[in-house]
Amino acid sequence: MAGTATTPTKKLHPRNKHLDAYDFAKLIKVVPELKPFIFVNDYRTKTIDFTNPEAVRHLNKALLQQYYNIQYWDIPKENLCPPIPGRADYLHYVADILAKGNNNEIPKGKQVKILDIGVGANCIYPIVGHHEYGWSFVGSEIVKKAYKNAIEIVRLNPELKNNVQIRLQNNPKAIFKDIILENEKYDMVICNPPFFSSQLEALAQADRKIKSLKPAEQENIVQSFAGQGSELWCDGGEKAFIGRMIFESQFYKDQVKWFSTLVAHREDIRGLQHKLKKLNVTEMEVIRMEQGNKVGRILLWRF
Repeated sequence: MAGTATTPTKKLHPRNKHLDAYDFAKLIKVVPELKPFIFVNDYRTKTIDFTNPEAVRHLNKALLQQYYNIQYWDIPKENLCPPIPGRADYLHYVADILAKGNNNEIPKGKQVKILDIGVGANCIYPIVGHHEYGWSFVGSEIVKKAYKNAIEIVRLNPELKNNVQIRLQNNPKAIFKDIILENEKYDMVICNPPFFSSQLEALAQADRKIKSLKPAEQENIVQSFAGQGSELWCDGGEKAFIGRMIFESQFYKDQVKWFSTLVAHREDIRGLQHKLKKLNVTEMEVIRMEQGNKVGRILLWRF
């Protein structure tokens, strides 16, 4: 599911391509299939129904083609269809952090290597990061179907082909093992961790949203939660996943300059910072990101 705002919001990072309202006239030109999903809301603004995964999928296709030169992009119906402005924001803030260690110049080009933990079927971070900054990416994925879909996106877009690798994580208990190979070095690890601790918890949140919606919208929300598995939940939820990531990061401190992850739950930050202090990291930072009414955070650390 995607966000609810028509205008991505002025609080996005200043370099974000999506600071202004979506130009639906332009977007329909690149993806005509988007047209039936557009309507004028009560505020006389053109928009789409962001609870409808099909509408969001066509919007994403159009945005990726219009702004990021992606000719082929699609995902299986059961997979997460992420809001692109928010994903782009994460990468722009990451670029600012990398600039700090580079005379305040954002390092660009394929020699800058980024590891995306849980790249997903959508492959959005490598697409945006390579287009905006020329970075090269390795994306790890635990779900075979999502892994195969991300590979297909890379294969069918020439500019991604030699700049993005997708690797399958066969060990559900490991994050970096067998993904960071011997002698490999990364400038930054990025991650959008699973949000919920179980499918039940995910469905409970969906249920709260459902009660205020029309029957057709209710069905869309239920379908959008179906089959997403590791994209949305893992044992212990976000806190446990990031805790494991922090623990494992100490074994790769000589291969990674910066580790980072999104943190959706504000109340998790303090406990995660405590774990980092115990590992004697040399630096940690929390960056607040705002997208409309939604506030997210990036937790970064290095050794």
